[in-house]
Amino acid sequence: MLKSRILAVLAATVSIPAQANIIAGPASVIDGDTLDMTGTRIRLFGIDAPESAQSCTREGQPWACGEEATANLREIVASQQLDCRALGTDAYGRTLAMCRTPVFDVGQEMVRRGMAVASRDAPAEYEAATQIAQRMRFGLWRGEFQRPDEWRAANPQATAPLAQAEFRIASPRVAPSRPAPERRYTNAFGCAIKGNHSRHGDFIYHLPGQRYYDETRPEALFCTEREAQAAGFRRAKE
Repeated sequence: MLKSRILAVLAATVSIPAQANIIAGPASVIDGDTLDMTGTRIRLFGIDAPESAQSCTREGQPWACGEEATANLREIVASQQLDCRALGTDAYGRTLAMCRTPVFDVGQEMVRRGMAVASRDAPAEYEAATQIAQRMRFGLWRGEFQRPDEWRAANPQATAPLAQAEFRIASPRVAPSRPAPERRYTNAFGCAIKGNHSRHGDFIYHLPGQRYYDETRPEALFCTEREAQAAGFRRAKE
């Protein structure tokens, strides 16, 4: 049975192996943090790369950092087989995933090269990769740059039309009013919401005080329910 599954993966251009949250196959590069796997749009979890139209500064001169980020991701991915673990979806309907080549964690390598910044919810290894990039002055850290999220906020005209065309958004997103503060669950070790796979393969998170909290072995930790849900987890029923 296992052998037949492996053969099926190799035979398909993009396939979904035994676990439904794994997407495997070759990928094409859209920009510095986005891939396409035969129609499945993948947004790399844990990183934010300069937008394609974004410009930075290096040695006092303008530098097309967005284009170089795209070129670096294309070099990392090449024509290799990727294994991507889906964690949820983003605001544009793209699949949020962590992807690996036979050699690299793709997002971590983009951060190590200094061609992307790690997000707050990135794995701990991405922070170590950031420190290497900063110390060696790789990529963005060799000059001056605006964080991609700040650049998007300052240049909505450069990103909104592209996003609407790419993802066929039917109506513009309306900025919500400021939400009430969300409860944070922390303990002496940090974030206290435990996320893991159920016996049926579902992504479940457990809050302190819930029935199975103490016996749950966490695969991921979150400080708020919103963080857990954004990563594709749902709350345990008890």
